[in-house]
Amino acid sequence: MLTIYKCLVDNLNILPYDEKVLGGGKMGNLKLRDMILCALFMALTAVGAFIKIPLGGQIFTLQFLFTLLAGLLLGGRLGATAVGVYTLLGLAGIPVFAGGGGPAYVLQPTFGYLIGFTLQAWVTGKMARNGMLVTVRNLFLVNLVGMAIVYAFGLTYFYVISNYIIDAPIAFWPLVLYGGILSAPGDLLLCTLAALLAVRCRRAGIWLNIAGSADENKINYWTKEA
Repeated sequence: MLTIYKCLVDNLNILPYDEKVLGGGKMGNLKLRDMILCALFMALTAVGAFIKIPLGGQIFTLQFLFTLLAGLLLGGRLGATAVGVYTLLGLAGIPVFAGGGGPAYVLQPTFGYLIGFTLQAWVTGKMARNGMLVTVRNLFLVNLVGMAIVYAFGLTYFYVISNYIIDAPIAFWPLVLYGGILSAPGDLLLCTLAALLAVRCRRAGIWLNIAGSADENKINYWTKEA
């Protein structure tokens, strides 16, 4: 990911944040680098949906990992934008979801996880920029909050759609067991990996940070603090 981003920056000759704006002005309040990073994480999230890893009888994808990284590295607003636009593209019919795409995907029991991913990216991005020391431990704790959000939306949506919409009833406790308890170890590993990668990316300068100055909308992209 670091290599891909640096190649994009070098090839497009992107200058620091205040020195170059797409088309010489704002475009929906998104700068060129914003759009590159959003597009990168949209692509990573789409690819992650099709990377399946068997672990302990469960099948995991890397979607959760990349949505965590979107929030941590891009911040709440852009992280949620990247994941949200990815979801909208899937609903528009582009087959970027693990089960395809299209408007009818909202009737899939697993669609609640996509809603959770978007909110999780916003929350984790905000929490990682609330003045806390950016360490693997702290980001792991932030990721646990994000994981709880994804599980809450995912399991609730799954239960409601299965039992009241598509007539494929499932009891609550089996759902919690298979969708929550048995899935948790793998997702905890992804939370750890996301924290490790986020700290490394921050040290490499890939961390969008809302500056705590009078100009709260100004973004400092190139922080080197550990």
